[in-house]
Amino acid sequence: MALLLRNRGSVIILMLNLFLVFTGIGLVIPIMPQYMEELGISGGTVGLLVAAFSLTQFLFSPLAGRMADSFGRKRMIVIGMVIFSLSEGLFGIANSSLLLFVSRMLGGISAALIMPAVMAYAADVTTTEERAAGMGYINASITTGFIIGPGIGGYLAEFGIRVPFYTAAAAGLVAACMTLFLLKESRASRKEESDAPALQGSSLATQLMNAYREPYFLSLILVFVASFGLANFETVFGLFVDHKFGFDPKDIAFIITFGSIAGAVVQLTVFSWILNRFGEKRVITICLFFAGAFILATLFVHTFWLIFAVTFIIFLAIDILRPAISTQMSMLAKDQQGYVAGLNSAFTSLGNIAGPIAAGFLFDLDINYPYMLACAVLLFCFYLSLRNNKRGRQRENAVS
Repeated sequence: MALLLRNRGSVIILMLNLFLVFTGIGLVIPIMPQYMEELGISGGTVGLLVAAFSLTQFLFSPLAGRMADSFGRKRMIVIGMVIFSLSEGLFGIANSSLLLFVSRMLGGISAALIMPAVMAYAADVTTTEERAAGMGYINASITTGFIIGPGIGGYLAEFGIRVPFYTAAAAGLVAACMTLFLLKESRASRKEESDAPALQGSSLATQLMNAYREPYFLSLILVFVASFGLANFETVFGLFVDHKFGFDPKDIAFIITFGSIAGAVVQLTVFSWILNRFGEKRVITICLFFAGAFILATLFVHTFWLIFAVTFIIFLAIDILRPAISTQMSMLAKDQQGYVAGLNSAFTSLGNIAGPIAAGFLFDLDINYPYMLACAVLLFCFYLSLRNNKRGRQRENAVS
């Protein structure tokens, strides 16, 4: 709370930008069936639209992270918000699948520009003790945007199917102007001075290949796994409970929304206390275990309230895991905050691409297979995290 009071204006503007971006992503959910009918597009095309967003975000995130270090956080946020506004407006006027794809790809670029800059800005304005709180606020704005987006989209669609996107475009321009005139740059723009190996290559492939040498590489793997597991879980959750238990859309929406709200509340309130009390490594390890174990438990519960309880714990574990990993990476990044935040965003996008593809393919084979895979991957990373923590303690004991 002290962080929010001391940097109130900056933190609120950062949260507003991310909230708008992820609300814009969620707007499309209740409206896509009508778009599908109006434009004559298939369900497969809808899946490719989701992948197109994540793909461009993945491709541009590392470059955007370096640019945030070189040219300043504020400039990247403003440019990203303008592109976001253009993306939403284009989606609103689209009369063909091609324009929809261009819109979603621009949306991915905007997210790639905004996310690393916001994460780096939050790291710039927080002390080591406040870092967890800062990441908690940022992730809470993302979670809240995902929750509210579909509801806002459904309400505004009453005034016309394209109104939600025009509204998002206008809101994006307002946020860009607020950022331009009200947000102070958190650090001076600079040339890329670091001698770190990961900064020597400008291509995405070079950056990804160099990442394994860095102290935060395991954290990047965990970012990918968390995104993969959650995307895998969410992609087929509605289909899973519909096929297996006959849940209707209202039941599914209630379970997902309540779990997401609980995660946002934790991120805004007790998350920093949890991290300061138990430490990032221990929190990450525990969350990986609970996420994997309770995804497995989903296969063995049969009543609505048991499924609700299991899903609640899964969402809570993931919503604590993601900002905990971001906090840990930020602590290790030193003078590469933007660059590391860019890699964070890139690995998140990779998980968001691979998770739905794997889930859909496995669901066609057997409805239980996606969750079995998600459980196996998360528990394997739990094992890796345990080993890493043990090696860290051994090194500390040897030094002392």
